[in-house]
Amino acid sequence: MATKGKQLFTTLEADGTLTVALEEVSFPDPTGNQVLVRMEAAPINPSDLAILVGGADIENAQFSPGKFVAQMPASVNAASQARHGLKLPAGNEGAGTVIAAGDSDAAQALMGQRVSCVPGNAYSQYCIADASMCLPLGDHSAEEGASAFINPMTALGFVENARADGQDAILHTVGASNLGQMLTRICLEDGLGLVNIVRKDDQVDLLKGLGSTHVVNSSADDFMDQLCAAIRETGAFYGFDPVGGGKLVDTSFRAMERVASERMTEYSRYGSTQMKRMFIYGRLDTSPTILTPSYGFGWTLSGWLMFPFLQSIGQDAMNRMRQRVRDNLTTTFASSYKTRVSLEEMLTKDAVMDYRAMRTGEKYLVTPWA
Repeated sequence: MATKGKQLFTTLEADGTLTVALEEVSFPDPTGNQVLVRMEAAPINPSDLAILVGGADIENAQFSPGKFVAQMPASVNAASQARHGLKLPAGNEGAGTVIAAGDSDAAQALMGQRVSCVPGNAYSQYCIADASMCLPLGDHSAEEGASAFINPMTALGFVENARADGQDAILHTVGASNLGQMLTRICLEDGLGLVNIVRKDDQVDLLKGLGSTHVVNSSADDFMDQLCAAIRETGAFYGFDPVGGGKLVDTSFRAMERVASERMTEYSRYGSTQMKRMFIYGRLDTSPTILTPSYGFGWTLSGWLMFPFLQSIGQDAMNRMRQRVRDNLTTTFASSYKTRVSLEEMLTKDAVMDYRAMRTGEKYLVTPWA
């Protein structure tokens, strides 16, 4: 028998009209390896915002209970033609209790358990999830397990990627984020060097309180000197950046090249041969990525996404990473939230304006039954 509940949908029309609204829908009975989860908590991650609000004009949007309608700028709308007219769910991850299960052994084993899951429609009172992508939470609460996949597996993925490439240190450009704090704890546990870039003095204090020894403030007058010193001490010629737009990647490359040039014994018009790598894994800044020809030719810039990476390493490695997350859910992989909102509250103007700003350390948690 189908289960009814509220679910959020986002629709972008060809004329640029974005509608985000709650609807009453019927959720089918799970079959095979599926489970039906009564959702209890779901974070609003930066990766959710592209489909949720994108570059829409929220300031002039029309808000009503459980709904808002906004206009998407022409440039953004033109780049989103593939989704025109599609009514899409939102919410990558969350946690809740399995209330029904398909007939597979894996699905039946989760019956009645609280799990973390990655259904892609977590902003909902219920969702259908694949049992293989559910992590049993044991005695952990839904709030503790709501962010148990995206950030933890991404941070662990950075370390796995670095180790596979023979690196002993990582540079991270948004060190004080929830993910950045996890990465700091992982690198300390695993003996990996880490250079954290932050924007404020209190963020420096936060990370140093977690044990980070190389934290540089991008707003400081001597930022470049600090960054070079940190790279010099750690050997961090390998970095990850969620900002995307602007000059932060360029700045990181220039600092790496300055340190590499110091080690050269002979002059070369082409710069150093030190390989420098940066990965963009988000678009917190949607403006163009600016690069300047000032770091030799030994450098590469590429994108990094968690799900393709997990597919590349195989099930055994992914299971090992997930077990580590569960074992350390309230320590290494703990997340903090600025506030909690219901499904209706997340669609109010004040809430949307706040969480779309993506300020470091100010994540929202959606509680569908509040």
